[in-house]
Amino acid sequence: MLPRSFNTTAPIVEPVAQPHVNNAPNPTEDQVRPLAFKKSHPAEPPKPIDDSVKTLLPLLAAQPGHYITVHIHGFPYLVQEGDQIRLPFKMPGVVPGDVLRLNRASVIGSRDYTMKGAPHVDERAFECRATVLGTESEPLRIKVKTKRRQRRKRQAKSKHRYTILRISELNIKNVEEIEEASS
Repeated sequence: MLPRSFNTTAPIVEPVAQPHVNNAPNPTEDQVRPLAFKKSHPAEPPKPIDDSVKTLLPLLAAQPGHYITVHIHGFPYLVQEGDQIRLPFKMPGVVPGDVLRLNRASVIGSRDYTMKGAPHVDERAFECRATVLGTESEPLRIKVKTKRRQRRKRQAKSKHRYTILRISELNIKNVEEIEEASS
């Protein structure tokens, strides 16, 4: 019988990883950083108003009962002042009482006149504000998912949340107001 002996190999010592340069501690971490002094992209000068808009806007503004097709997260909503919108998603970062300025619109109109944008109407021509009323959620839906020839059943649960907005203000501006604001 052979004598028993232990393996006497040297222990494996792994090298200690050096911290990466990007993970180095920030020496100015406790100092307050000033805001940027200049904008990364300078503001473009406002485009001049088209002649067709100059002729249509006073006629459109003179009539009562305006409607507007606003785009919220890419979805169009045809609304008037006082309408309530139930968005098919929970809008992040808003609380009840917040006032949102809706500046993307593809159509502004009244009973006799309609102004269409390509793809959007100039946001200087109108002012549309919406107030966040709150959020609501639907009842919990449970759908039983099965596969053929399998006894196992899985429950898929869903409870969608919605944001409710009310159009609090819809104003069509005059040509003088637009030119005054852009100068």
